[in-house]
Amino acid sequence: MKPSSWFVPWRAATLAVAGALCGAANAQPIETPHLLGTSETSAPLSVTLAQAVDAAWARSPLNVEAQGRQRVADAARRVADSWLVAPPSLNVAQREGVSAATRGERETEIGVSLPLWRWDQRARSQASASAEAAWAHASQQVARWQVAGLVREAAARVRLAQADLSQVNAQQQLLSKLAEDVARRVRAGDLAPADELAARAELLGWEAQTSQARWSLQAELSEWQTLTGLSALPLAEPVATPVPVKAQENISAHIAVQLANLAVELARARVASASQLAEASPELGVSWRQERANLGGAQSSVALSMKLPLGTAKYLQPQLAAALAAEETALAEQAQTQRHLSAQLELAQAQWASTQAQATSEQERARLLRQRGQWLQRSFSAGETSLPDLLRALTAAAQAEAASARQQAALTQAWARLQHAQGLMP
Repeated sequence: MKPSSWFVPWRAATLAVAGALCGAANAQPIETPHLLGTSETSAPLSVTLAQAVDAAWARSPLNVEAQGRQRVADAARRVADSWLVAPPSLNVAQREGVSAATRGERETEIGVSLPLWRWDQRARSQASASAEAAWAHASQQVARWQVAGLVREAAARVRLAQADLSQVNAQQQLLSKLAEDVARRVRAGDLAPADELAARAELLGWEAQTSQARWSLQAELSEWQTLTGLSALPLAEPVATPVPVKAQENISAHIAVQLANLAVELARARVASASQLAEASPELGVSWRQERANLGGAQSSVALSMKLPLGTAKYLQPQLAAALAAEETALAEQAQTQRHLSAQLELAQAQWASTQAQATSEQERARLLRQRGQWLQRSFSAGETSLPDLLRALTAAAQAEAASARQQAALTQAWARLQHAQGLMP
């Protein structure tokens, strides 16, 4: 049977669409919107997550806060290593006679007061300073881990937005081809003008969705640049099948748990130090005195003194009570941190298993629909399948490919969350 005049171009265009859609798995990625204010020639195309975390950490306020805590810890250690519990003081006094009998007499005294450590007080202060330094270092690591979590989530959102844009872009291209073919068929008199209006309206709807998807991707890229200062796109972490580990067994090595443990140690060291500070420190005094009589003679002497405060414990009890309250709070936060991280790890493991199963199903579904589209393409070439059936099959195959790509991005996100829940850095 000889084909009609409209059938030849229609068939050629349809076969072109079918070939493009059935090979969607090997298609080139869509163009990514450029970030505002970035250089297209000097910026690298992609960066590793480790590089992105370094860049985000360098501009994060948590970095500045961690450096401040480290400086405080260093200052506390210098004070604990000092031989005096407080800075020394200089005492200067001068007395002169004012009556007729003492006129001309003068007494000058210059002395230094040295606050001393009590027994074992310096050792406990040094232990407290060392605990604070260890806690400051651990808090810096936890803050960096928190920034890594933000970077991982931002990178995952970028990949999900890219998958969404790929889906609507592929569907728009399909409907664009369909609208062109319907228009040619309407001009040939085979279809009614209403069919052309319907195809054009459907195309405009997907063009609007494509614009929305491009804006969403641009917004995610803007958030990525704000967080990291980088215009390069993030690379996904290598995904591997994790070994099942119970959350209780794996959570002990978490850096946040280690920080909570160090916080308890620091609180206990401060309690021990505060118990020694419950009494005011003694002061050693060294002074030089010169006395001059009214006849012009002068005598000099040197004196040693010791000042021992009495009954000061009750005045310093608020500091000890505050240290004890801080210890109780640290213990409660330690237990809460362990429970929270254990629950987060169990949730991340469940999400990983579920997402992995979904990704496998979506991948198999895309393969089946792609194969079905190829079979219907051959059937259409033989004149055994109608064009609407073929286009519906190709549309379903394209949507399945996009859904599979999006699920792969979700799988990468679930893996990143599992790594983060385990306290692992990129």
